[in-house]
Amino acid sequence: MYKNRFNKRETITFKHFLNKGYALFSCLGREVIVGTLSVATLTCAKADGISTRRPEANPVGDDKEVLLEEVEVKGSLAPLAMGKAARMVTVLTREEIQAAPVQSINDLLKYAAAVDVRQRGPLGAQTDIGIRGGTQEQVAVLLNGIDITDPHTGHNSAEYPVDLSEIERIEIIEGPASRLFGTSSLVGAINIVTKMADRSSIDLNTEGGSFGYFTIGGRTNAKTGKFNNQISGSYKRSDGFSRAKSGALNADFKGGKAFYQGGFNDSGIGIRWHTGMSIKDFGSNTFYGTGSDTQFEHVAKTFAALQGESKKLWLHIKPAVYWNRTFDRFEYFRGKTSPVPYNYHLTNVFGTTLNLFFDTPMGRTAFGAAYRNEDIVSGNLGKPLDKPKHIDGTARDYKYGLNRSDISFHLEHNVLLENFTLSAGFVVLKNTWNKRRFGFYPGIDASYRLGEHFKLYALWNTSLRTPSFTELFYNVGGHIPNPQLNPEELSAIEGGVKYTSRGIYGSISVYHNRYKNMIDWIAGEKEGKRVWRSVNFTKVNTIGVETNMRFDLSELLPRQKILKSLQLNYNYIDQNKRGEGGFVTESKQEYLRHKLVAALQTHIATGIDLGLNYRYQKRNGSYTDRDGISRKYSPYSLFDARLSWSKPSYTVYTEVNNLLNNKDYIDFGNIPQPGLWFTAGINVRIETLP
Repeated sequence: MYKNRFNKRETITFKHFLNKGYALFSCLGREVIVGTLSVATLTCAKADGISTRRPEANPVGDDKEVLLEEVEVKGSLAPLAMGKAARMVTVLTREEIQAAPVQSINDLLKYAAAVDVRQRGPLGAQTDIGIRGGTQEQVAVLLNGIDITDPHTGHNSAEYPVDLSEIERIEIIEGPASRLFGTSSLVGAINIVTKMADRSSIDLNTEGGSFGYFTIGGRTNAKTGKFNNQISGSYKRSDGFSRAKSGALNADFKGGKAFYQGGFNDSGIGIRWHTGMSIKDFGSNTFYGTGSDTQFEHVAKTFAALQGESKKLWLHIKPAVYWNRTFDRFEYFRGKTSPVPYNYHLTNVFGTTLNLFFDTPMGRTAFGAAYRNEDIVSGNLGKPLDKPKHIDGTARDYKYGLNRSDISFHLEHNVLLENFTLSAGFVVLKNTWNKRRFGFYPGIDASYRLGEHFKLYALWNTSLRTPSFTELFYNVGGHIPNPQLNPEELSAIEGGVKYTSRGIYGSISVYHNRYKNMIDWIAGEKEGKRVWRSVNFTKVNTIGVETNMRFDLSELLPRQKILKSLQLNYNYIDQNKRGEGGFVTESKQEYLRHKLVAALQTHIATGIDLGLNYRYQKRNGSYTDRDGISRKYSPYSLFDARLSWSKPSYTVYTEVNNLLNNKDYIDFGNIPQPGLWFTAGINVRIETLP
């Protein structure tokens, strides 16, 4: 899928033109006669970002090709053009975000075939996100390239201080990514990229719907010279779709977000900064057991980051520094501290990264280092503190905690030939919490362009994941903690082919993931009772096949004006777990064996568009229902729709989720999911200064 995005550039005289499928004028599908013109930048459905820098000399590539600026991707340590990169990166573009019938970023991720989104509640109340059979603990979550993964628990990682209206694109890196993002990215990473308005403006939006749902938000931007500043905020609430046995609310939600981002850009340097906050309260239903159906949770997260980039030096320097803070309070019985007291956790993460790259006749080389410190104080997780810390607003203290640091060094070299790309590199990492030496994790990505339309690629990568604080110290319900857990490790190979032509994009890939030192809970006996102990116990082999197809129907069928695009994505996984014989394990391998996603976009009349989305899922594994009966997960299908009427300054829309009112589908055992959900809203944009 190609979309045009035009940026201002200095006038360039073209001396060489190509007629390849990925070249600019071929993509336009028409004859062009020019002497001078401004360069147009292309984005692609499988891109990983957009370069806004001027074209640079390609140290080893064909000079004819670099006269036309290409999309820049981040599937490697060094920025590479889309036509050169090998790594599989899925991008949900701004256009796709605007057309999707969703109320949160987590809802949007459901439409990516390789992503497993398991929601315990709607509106992003609590969401576990996995990639290619991995768990929520094994995926790095980033905001504008900054790691915001929560070391306390993966349940809290999918929290963002921004709304959908702030998102430029979502990048999904599939496969081991420790070489890129460190110890959180065992099976992949998700990067949320926010947008900055290109001129001073104001945006307002509001929507409401079923179950007392209401949200209101806005954004204002002020651009003056080389500076750009933008601030946004929103509030969201719902009564929830279910009730406790007592009739009380137990799936309600309310929360607010605030986000400020700014930037400075000139020809030699770029600086970008952001800070934000997300606060939410939500009924937790039976999220953590069936002993109470009035569980409740309060989560407050704060984010801040500063990033820089040099543009003219032969050595490109990209430093960053960041701080993330998370406060969590869990109530097993809502509003009652007896018989189960509240759980309190406070996590602070400080990190800094330094990435550098340079070009030589031998290719493009990238290197750098990263440091990340993670600190938690808690009412029940960690080692006893020498000096307890007071919990604000209570009569209690944090009595436990842990402080640990990651340090890593990375190196990568890229050989870029006319039709061939080879990226090879490694990362060495160490965590202060264990006694292991530096671990060495290499990887190789290669691709070969076969003719005008096909590209073959093959990958081999390794990665690791540091255990979360919960895995190290969880001690509730007969669980015995194990602070000596080793990191999980993964070695993965992947091969595939991509096809691109006018109006058609397609890809198919086959991957094999080999996990070792997987963290699992094994059963034992203590004082006549069953207990669970966390150990590095399991090896897992995963084989998967992923296919993606997109048809630009308006280009393939130009005589008709109704059908705009059709997208079909499918992912299949088979997973085999091996451990030492004779043990009962708690892991249930609840991965998605089949996932099929389809999206049809249509144009009904001037300014009126209709989008239809379909999702089929078949989950492996089983769960125990509230009557103590073991049941397998059943396959289910869901239909969603969005109807919109757009004008230059506003858009009015209505959305229906779960159109057929399916109330029998389950993503987590014992946790009900909502039926038909109706919403309607309006977005208004006001241009201020030019």
